[in-house]
Amino acid sequence: VSLYPHSGQGNAEGRTREDGTRMFGDYEAQRHWMELTISLPAHDWYHATKDNDLLYWGLDYPPLTAFHSRLCAAVMHALEPESVALHSSRGYETASSRLYMRLLALASDLLVYHSGVIAAALALY
Repeated sequence: VSLYPHSGQGNAEGRTREDGTRMFGDYEAQRHWMELTISLPAHDWYHATKDNDLLYWGLDYPPLTAFHSRLCAAVMHALEPESVALHSSRGYETASSRLYMRLLALASDLLVYHSGVIAAALALY
């Protein structure tokens, strides 16, 4: 969570592949992984299909992380469905979608990391 711009913010053109596909930045990678996990069956997440171009921010984290992306995508879909719409959301970025993604990151940290730290501290003391 940051008060400063994310990688690729404000760069509508993004980095371009040799085939002309714009890649944007890290924010787009995270947003795209949510798009994939909410839109495709799990067996297609790691395979090239007509709906999953692995060269465009292909999902490259383990399945547990992918299921976390799917959970976050469900929240994003409920709040701003166009932010995770398959194919049409590439490069999608609004102030509200940035805020939602930052809040999801913070909530994930609080639920997973901090609850583990608290549990460990209680067990040790």
